[in-house]
Amino acid sequence: MRFVFTIAALLLSMPILAHSPLFDCYDNGDGTATCEGAFSDGSAAVGVGIRIELASGRILMQGEMDDASSYSFEMPDEEYSVYFEAGEGHEIVLFGDDIY
Repeated sequence: MRFVFTIAALLLSMPILAHSPLFDCYDNGDGTATCEGAFSDGSAAVGVGIRIELASGRILMQGEMDDASSYSFEMPDEEYSVYFEAGEGHEIVLFGDDIY
């Protein structure tokens, strides 16, 4: 019986293996930006939703990360944000002013 408790204690003390989203965008210097995404466990972000939203709340464009886990877009002249939408608890927002 003591063996069962020891095994249970070891299993319960193991770290939970989770993956956190990683996301960043950079200015290409030609009026466009490229965003790249991934997860901390090394998995790609292929197909993860991307949304570009103006400060007014209007959605300017939507898309998905491509086969290279990236997404490029023309940067709007207005204040905007980029949303990386990898599911509940895995959304990241970058403000246009932070993209350089």
